[in-house]
Amino acid sequence: MQAKTLLVQHTNAKHDDETAVMGTYARQPLTIVRGEGVYVYDDHGARYLDFTSGIAVCGLGHCHPALVAAATNQIQTLWHMSNLYLTEPQAHLAARLTEAAGMDRVFFSNSGAEANEAAIKIARRYSKQVHGAHKGEILTFQHSFHGRTIATVTATAQPKYQEGFGPLPSGFKYVESFTMKSVLERVTEKTCAIMIEPIQGEGGVRPVAVPFLKELRAFCDARGLLLIFDEVQTGVGRTGSWLAWQQMGVKPDIVTMAKSLAGGLPMGAMLATERVAAAFAPGTHGSTFGGNPVAASAALAVLDVVMEDGFLDTVTRRGQQLYSALCALAARRTEIVDVRGMGLMWGIEFATPLAGDLVAACRKRGLLVLTAGANTLRLLPPLIVSAADVERAVATIAEALQEMEA
Repeated sequence: MQAKTLLVQHTNAKHDDETAVMGTYARQPLTIVRGEGVYVYDDHGARYLDFTSGIAVCGLGHCHPALVAAATNQIQTLWHMSNLYLTEPQAHLAARLTEAAGMDRVFFSNSGAEANEAAIKIARRYSKQVHGAHKGEILTFQHSFHGRTIATVTATAQPKYQEGFGPLPSGFKYVESFTMKSVLERVTEKTCAIMIEPIQGEGGVRPVAVPFLKELRAFCDARGLLLIFDEVQTGVGRTGSWLAWQQMGVKPDIVTMAKSLAGGLPMGAMLATERVAAAFAPGTHGSTFGGNPVAASAALAVLDVVMEDGFLDTVTRRGQQLYSALCALAARRTEIVDVRGMGLMWGIEFATPLAGDLVAACRKRGLLVLTAGANTLRLLPPLIVSAADVERAVATIAEALQEMEA
């Protein structure tokens, strides 16, 4: 019998999205068809300066030549192989990544949520092996964000992300503030680890004070607890160092990464010290696509670029330029109550919930930015952003605010 040919008549992308994709995203009214460097282009040919980087994913901008070459070469060689077998890109990446991150072992996944799931699992397994079966609770912090799986959304101390998904798993407690007093109020004999973002991203771009992180490190050491840093958004040079902890001077036992690790291809990683990593044995955890050869090749290219001499120094300079420009803007605009962040990760907090309207006003002027809550505008430009790009972005925000005031 001759097979029938299935003919699909394509309509416009907006129609297909509205009728076929589940409604989990509040879409911007744009269809992006192409990206190059710090710019993306819509289906009408309009160009936008992208200060979102796909929410910190396209750290080297769009279609970086080194990443295109690495991924193209690998996709012509080997797309996928089960993790029951060794592949060269993954092995080379593991060696390079553990060295760059100051860790001993790595588990590869596809996303930040999966990396955080792996961190939760290994922290509990290690603690039960070393300290006893009663150890299993993990402390996280108010306004945190660790993912949307059932475990990581429970670790995320924001009720708006948890609504309707109960019963949520037990084993997580939320710390009210970045103080040791608040930590002591929540820690128990069952606590096995403390999980924290060095800079809260979704929670409003809130850097954690280094003295508190040092206190937390000392506390974990004294109590036999593991310290987990979620660097899904802050990693891969975003703050001016490969990982934020490396300039904060506080080393975790476990660190998670994802976002721009492979420059836009799906990849996550959970890294740990040797003593913690030993808790995983064959069969205790796994990932079908984790460490995929194509994504691993792209990640190696990302490492090559970001770790070049002078690259991170330039990120730091651009970050200082952006901060200075935003502070100057804040001095002229009474509605701005705070500017906070690090490197090329910044939040502008307003006295009123105008962030969503400001995103729309900036978009009309050819600038893409993000919110981090109703009151905070979030800027996550590609790490390759130029001084002129920074000037244009801040000028556009100023113009948008001026128009909204009129």
